[in-house]
Amino acid sequence: MQLFYSPNISDNETQFSFDKDESRHISKVLRKKIGDIIYLTNGKGFLFKGELTSASLKQCTVSIISQEYQAPRDFKLHLAVAPTKMNDRFEWFLEKATEIGIEEITPILCDHSERKEIKHARFEKIIQSAMKQSLNYHLPKLNATMAFNDFITAEYSGQKFIAHCEDSDKKSLKSQLKPQENVLILIGPEGDFSVKEIESALRHNFIPVTLGENRLRTETAAIAACHSVAFLNE
Repeated sequence: MQLFYSPNISDNETQFSFDKDESRHISKVLRKKIGDIIYLTNGKGFLFKGELTSASLKQCTVSIISQEYQAPRDFKLHLAVAPTKMNDRFEWFLEKATEIGIEEITPILCDHSERKEIKHARFEKIIQSAMKQSLNYHLPKLNATMAFNDFITAEYSGQKFIAHCEDSDKKSLKSQLKPQENVLILIGPEGDFSVKEIESALRHNFIPVTLGENRLRTETAAIAACHSVAFLNE
């Protein structure tokens, strides 16, 4: 099943028209014709089944035949990750985390961050594509970039962890996770969190954890954390 995405379709729609770019893709690239079945989601849990009633390069329209709702998970996973020096590594993380399952992502700027700016629009498209590919009907939320100190002071209801590589008393993330509870995990940049940042996070009730004996790249650590949460809640 090929899945299309549009945030503009609501659960009471009986007809929907794609924008020019999607219409061109449907009619010219996919060669869909009138009468063909199209599946689309609004990223809010709904899957719509529609029959193509018009197919042109400028506009494709579907008549909604049926819809179903995919309930969200009983818990939410929020990863706050420092952007990597190479954009493609962070993009890989976004793609794989979306496929595995995640509700919210916040890029954070840290003392050792080498990248200060991100391509938010491009990252959104990568998340959308991964959502469609994995047939998930809930679009993860990508927040604006935040400074580390601003982020850790925000209110959060759930378990809070900071994964770092400093030699200190840390527990395994897997041993600390509780099933069916909201989880927030901080993942640092290539140079890790600074000692000052770690101490600040601990003062704000973040639990220090390790993701294993090996030293992991930022994007690998983020995926390992994401998978640990998914595996626990299977």
